[in-house]
Amino acid sequence: MNRRAWVLLAVMLSVGYLAAQDDEGPVASLRFLVVREVNGKPVKNAAVVLHPVNRKGKQERGGMELKTDPDGRTGFDGIPYGTLRVQVLAPGFQTFGEDYDINKPDMEIKITLKRPAGQYSVYENHPEEKKDDKKPPEQKPPDQKPH
Repeated sequence: MNRRAWVLLAVMLSVGYLAAQDDEGPVASLRFLVVREVNGKPVKNAAVVLHPVNRKGKQERGGMELKTDPDGRTGFDGIPYGTLRVQVLAPGFQTFGEDYDINKPDMEIKITLKRPAGQYSVYENHPEEKKDDKKPPEQKPPDQKPH
């Protein structure tokens, strides 16, 4: 394993250990599957970012980033019960974001990524618009000040 993988493993183990030592409540084991919307194939190397959310719905400080394997899977053990904000980023796909209620000891979350939507350009022809329907804005004469 390369150095980065060892560092990531060490961080994950230490966070898992600290979470297990914290007696604030139950913890869950989360598994993620990230796939393409078009064909259901896995998305490898997608960044799955996890952020805790407080009771007021505000994102708290901290969090962690996981990377998917070639099968589009990743996971983490020791996530405290409660609301968790999940964001997924991958090149060539729309950013995904949603809040999940973590309330079971084992959860699997399937995330489907979409391709980016096309951008609207005024330089392209748009058949749904008729050019005759467009009227130029009405121009008003400038206000004249008395001398």
